[in-house]
Amino acid sequence: MSCLITMSQKELHRLELIQRIRGRSLSVVQAAELETLRQWMMEAGIWVSRRERKKRVFQPRGRRDCFGELVQIDGSLHWWFENRGPKCALLVYIDDATGKLLHLRFAGSENTFDYLHATKAYLQQWGKPIAFYSDKHGIFRTTHASKKDRTSGLTQFGRALYELNIDIICGVERANQTLQDRLVKELRLRGIDTIAAANAYAPEFMADFNRRFGKAPRNPKDMHRPFAAHENLDGAMCRKEIRKLSNSLTLRYDKVMFILDPTDRAAALAGKKVVVCDYPDGRLEITDGEATLPYRTFDTLRSVHRSEGVENKRLDDMLALVAEMQAGREQQRSKGGPRRTGQTDHMFGIRDGSQSNGYQKRGTKPGPKTDFTKDPVVIAKRQQALAQLKAAE
Repeated sequence: MSCLITMSQKELHRLELIQRIRGRSLSVVQAAELETLRQWMMEAGIWVSRRERKKRVFQPRGRRDCFGELVQIDGSLHWWFENRGPKCALLVYIDDATGKLLHLRFAGSENTFDYLHATKAYLQQWGKPIAFYSDKHGIFRTTHASKKDRTSGLTQFGRALYELNIDIICGVERANQTLQDRLVKELRLRGIDTIAAANAYAPEFMADFNRRFGKAPRNPKDMHRPFAAHENLDGAMCRKEIRKLSNSLTLRYDKVMFILDPTDRAAALAGKKVVVCDYPDGRLEITDGEATLPYRTFDTLRSVHRSEGVENKRLDDMLALVAEMQAGREQQRSKGGPRRTGQTDHMFGIRDGSQSNGYQKRGTKPGPKTDFTKDPVVIAKRQQALAQLKAAE
């Protein structure tokens, strides 16, 4: 009898709670009442956890039929040299139909310039595949795509492929687990500990890997395509930004002022848009779409240097004050500008981002972990920072 009374009271409480929830917004309902309702839903088998709601099933797919029909492109940041060298990234191009390695490039990190450099080398050797298959890294995929204009939502890498009529498909497949085992061992046996030496050894490793693990495609046709007459591989494989030219024939790019030579062609472009082409090898061109426009530069981050023969004492004192302020101010390039880790011999002397002040990201090296809190250099830097903080206060 007591059991029946208890059950009836529980049912009444449940109905009362449901009515209260229906009459209010969820923000007003107390957390305890929500938890009680969740427990009841779990008992009834109608509650699904967050992990199960997000759980997705990925089924295996078959290989493509033809060589060059789909090429997987991926990067892996790994200790490829173990304790012998720095942590670096390996950019991998692998054919889906045959499983053969088509191109390898070691780089300091996964960045746009290194991908442009590696893709250009791949296309020069093999031609244009039907499509690249990549992960959802920010280099390949953007979340700011426009519904009206396809090109407005592309990354710099995606725009380069679009100009060459190559599709890119974003997925979740990985191709680097085997390389992280076999390639690391081969590099260890040969004592390779630098990126340059690893890139020199990469063709030999690819030939041996493809001989041992490559498979014959179901269809012998090669789907790689030659370049069309209107396609420019060098012109596509760069970073492009549109800038509006001022009436004085100047524009700004990454905190550098570019002053165009006052030619008749440049004068006709005053107030119009031009394209800044930033190449992986450090070249930088300004074009109107048809011809390159000559220019000279003025770096807005350049420090002020006083000459010894300044006659105006007040001006001399002011320049000294400005130089002192610049010495204590951290100077860096635009945060929205390109990361130039993979670019060589460029004009932007001050490094970009957090590395402009000498910051070096620490990684987890293989083997015993190092306690940096006991490092004398780290302790000295910390004490110096605390002393400067107290002096500023």
